[in-house]
Amino acid sequence: MPYAIGPSISSVIKRGLKRKCPNCGEGRAFLGYLTVRERCDACGEALGHIRADDFPPYLTIFVVGHIVVPLALMAEQSYSWSAGLHMSVWLPLSLLLTLLVLPVMKGAAVGVMWRLGLSGDERQ
Repeated sequence: MPYAIGPSISSVIKRGLKRKCPNCGEGRAFLGYLTVRERCDACGEALGHIRADDFPPYLTIFVVGHIVVPLALMAEQSYSWSAGLHMSVWLPLSLLLTLLVLPVMKGAAVGVMWRLGLSGDERQ
């Protein structure tokens, strides 16, 4: 039942960014790096049916790109780095940021999907 009375969208996003249960905000929503728990370990809310699939990677690319690209452009304009230096700085930084941001974005996506009553398996 979408739009049921419950936590606001902003609060479920905040809870998701912390990788907490979108319902109670106390229990952990994930078993490990990206695996959503079947149920919240604090309130018992079912979460395992939610499949965020491609949305978290899109959000991650958006965030990481908006951090790395301006920095790379500023470095190029200010210091005229060699291509090798650019590669040795921006590729590892992009990888590190991607690995750090992806689980956070998945938490936010799962929270929003839970709040809207979506499972990620809706048929057209």
